Amino acid sequence: MSSVADEYFCYHCYMDFSGKLKKINELKTEIEKLGPLDPALIKNLDDWYRVELTYTSNAIEGNTLTRQETAQVIEKDISVEGKTLNELLEAKNHSQAVDFITNFARKNKARSTTTLPVILDIHKLILQKIDDTNAGRLRTVSVRVAGSVAIFPNPAKVADITEGLIVWLAENHSHPATKALEAHYRLVSIHPFTDGNGRVARLLMNLVLLENNFPPLVVPKESRRPYIISLEKGQTVGDTNDYYKFMYEQLIVSMEKYLEMVKEKK
Repeated sequence: MSSVADEYFCYHCYMDFSGKLKKINELKTEIEKLGPLDPALIKNLDDWYRVELTYTSNAIEGNTLTRQETAQVIEKDISVEGKTLNELLEAKNHSQAVDFITNFARKNKARSTTTLPVILDIHKLILQKIDDTNAGRLRTVSVRVAGSVAIFPNPAKVADITEGLIVWLAENHSHPATKALEAHYRLVSIHPFTDGNGRVARLLMNLVLLENNFPPLVVPKESRRPYIISLEKGQTVGDTNDYYKFMYEQLIVSMEKYLEMVKEKK
């Protein structure tokens, strides 16, 4: 089973990212020096990330809600004129999924407890009331991404390759940042669902980060193009250097933003 996954994930990453990991470690140390946060500050941060992760992740997938409109839908349950029902549901669903991974991570610090049912639960939250037939279920059909030449695994292999991902998550002991980024890359490259793959992959990545006491990684809407191009380069020619370079940089920016927000409010 895992051999199928290992065979599928043959790619090349030859760049030296030790400098970026050194910076990440320095920022992690600085975060740890902050000590335990006040419950009110934790809630404030949770509220911010719920909106920010939802807005950016959905925007990457084509949702047209602005950051302010996303906050309205999530925090006040206010409908937005001119937006589709699906766009509103995507905001509500993703916000619930952010709460799910946040709470799950707090109960499972530094433990690799992510199972297939956990990933399916995340997907079910993402697609609930949008596509209940496929929500929380692995795909049984072939899929393509519009405008991309990437080829994803045959549906007959999806279950085995996804199970291989779960085994890998349990057995991988690399740097938490590297593990989180690779978990994202693996899941989005398996494309185990008919829809919602990118959002679930980013949530899985952040679940791994949160379990290891890192703040969430935010991929800005403005960075959609380099993000997508770097992923496709890995999926089509097996070169993940641009992907890791881009994502490590996003993690550094996200950690710096976290420190800035906490220091402002402490």
